[in-house]
This record gives sequence, structure tokens and C-alpha cells, in this order.
Amino acid sequence: MQREEKQLEASVDALLNQVADLKSSLGSFICKLENEYDRLTWPSVLDSFALLSGQLNTLNKVLKHEKTPLLRNQVIIPLVLSPDRDEELTRQTEGRVPVFSHEVVPDHLRTKPDPEVEEQEKQLTTDAARIGTDAAQKQIQTLNKMCSNLLEKISKEERESESGGLRQNKQTFNPTDTNALVAAVAFGKGLSNWRPPGSSGPGQPGQPGAGALLAGASGMQQVQMTGAPSQQQGPLLSGVQMAQTGQPGKMPSGIKTNIKSASMHPYQR
Repeated sequence: MQREEKQLEASVDALLNQVADLKSSLGSFICKLENEYDRLTWPSVLDSFALLSGQLNTLNKVLKHEKTPLLRNQVIIPLVLSPDRDEELTRQTEGRVPVFSHEVVPDHLRTKPDPEVEEQEKQLTTDAARIGTDAAQKQIQTLNKMCSNLLEKISKEERESESGGLRQNKQTFNPTDTNALVAAVAFGKGLSNWRPPGSSGPGQPGQPGAGALLAGASGMQQVQMTGAPSQQQGPLLSGVQMAQTGQPGKMPSGIKTNIKSASMHPYQR
């Protein structure tokens, strides 16, 4: 008897330690859910679940250990019932059970469910027994079909969301071409080497270079902005021709301008 009592006490102590660890983990997880819900991440939740699962498995191993006696064979009998407050009982139960009286003993030492729960359980058992085998099989197949459709819908939504994210993240432009276009429009970078299709060089007759066309267009624009009469365009253009022929008194220019081509669009194809 003494050996069995010592074994029972050791098993109860081990169970109490495991339950205390499980209770502490549950309290930490509940506190995290209540206070850190706004910055809580799914990996953190999974870590908490993994810790609780491991502690439950350890508790089951302790219960199933060969040295642990069958607790169902043990009977708990209250030795002292008192309506007065018991400080030791309050400390051990962490304030949940301040007194051990006739009112709380049936609830805490109950080995059967509440009468209401027991009645509901009996009703459910009776309803389940009334269902035939064929009807039960049909209900099982219907439930499996609903679960399969739900899983397929969830997986489809996940695939669509992933594909949508990939489409949004895919680059639809070339940064190099964009920078070159902005530089050409804003600063004229790279336009001096531009040639129309089919031309062999910037100085070919009838195919002026982009620099000459731009110079002629800018000169005409300057004349119009100063408000001078249109008759002044003739001397301006003749001055450009004199600069091309290299007559005395004019600085020779390396720009070859064809006056007839000034009306042509430089990007005409």
C-alpha cells in the first residue's frame, strides 16, 4: 500500500508540473492574442500552437506511462467541509475556490456531465441511431463533396491572388529607353546623330541633318518671338546661306542647311 501511495503521489506531482507548464503557455498565448493582436504574425501563432501541442503530448505520455496508476480507479472523498474561507485552498486554486462547502463540492467532484448536457447528449445519440446506414452514407458523401468544393475554391483564390501579384510586380517598361527619351525631349541629347531612314550621312543633299533642321526652326521661332516683320526672315535666311558659302566677313559654319527642307517635319517617315 505504501508503495502504491508513493507511486500515486509521484504521478500526481508529475501531472501537476505538466499542467502548470501547459497553463503558463496558455496564459501567455491568450495575453498575446489580447494585447498584441495588431502586430501578431502567423509564424508566431504557429510557434505558440506547436508549444501547446508538444506540452499536451508530454502530458498524455505521462498519463499513459506504465508507472502511472489508473486514476479512474481512484475515488476522491471530501474529508472536511466548511463554509469558512480556506486560505490554503484559495492559494492552490489561485482564487477560484475560496471555500470547500456543500455547495461547491458537487460541482468540483462531479464525475458525470451536467444534467442538461447529459440530456442533450442522450437526445443526439437517439437521433443518430434513427438514421439508417444508407442515409448516413449519403450525408457523409454530401459533406465530403462540400469540403472538396470549398478546398478547391480556396486553392483557386490563392492561385489567382498569387498570379495577380506576379502580374503587378512584372516590369512593363525599359528604364534605359525611358531615360533616353526624356533626355532627347528635354535636352536634345542624341538628336545630332539622327538621320532619316535611307540617308547615308548628315550632309546628303535633300536630306539635312537633325541639327540643321533644329537650327533653322529655332532661328525662325526667334524671329517670330521678337515681333519683327515677316520680311526680316529673308535677310536672316540669306545670312545663313552666306555663312554656308564662306563669304568674307562671315564666320564659316559647319552646319549645312537646306532652306527648302525647313518646312519638312524632321521626324517625317
